[in-house]
Amino acid sequence: MSARHVLVVEDDPLNAQVFRKVLEKRAGCTITITEDPLEVLALARSGSVQLVVMDVSLHNSKLDGKPVSGLEICRRLKQDPLSARVPVLLATAHAMRGDSESLVAESGADDYVSKPILDHQAFVEQALSLMERAA
Repeated sequence: MSARHVLVVEDDPLNAQVFRKVLEKRAGCTITITEDPLEVLALARSGSVQLVVMDVSLHNSKLDGKPVSGLEICRRLKQDPLSARVPVLLATAHAMRGDSESLVAESGADDYVSKPILDHQAFVEQALSLMERAA
C-alpha cells in the first residue's frame, strides 16, 4: 500500500510539528507542511494528497495579493472538480462546538478538530477515517 500523503496547512510552527509527528509516527503518513495557498491548491489538484489538515486562521497566507483564510482555501478546494474529493479536516482553536460546526458548513470541510490536539489517538483515527471514506 502506498504511503498516505497529508498536507498540513498551518502557520504556527509548533502546531505544524505536532501534526507532523502524530501523523508520521502513529499513522505512517508522509507529511507536507505549507501555508502557501497556491501550493495547497496545486498539491490537492495533483491527486497526490489523501487529506488536508487546514488551520482556519492563516495569518501569513495571501492569494492574488490579498489575505486568505483556511476557510477560503477550503472553499476553493471544494469548488474545484480536481480537488473536491480530497477530504479537508479543519483545525481550529475556536473550540466551541457550534462555532466549529458552522465553520465546517461555511467552508465545505469534511470535519474539524480542536487545537491543541489533546487526544492524539482520536485525531489519528479521525484522519484515517476521512482518508478511507474518500478512497
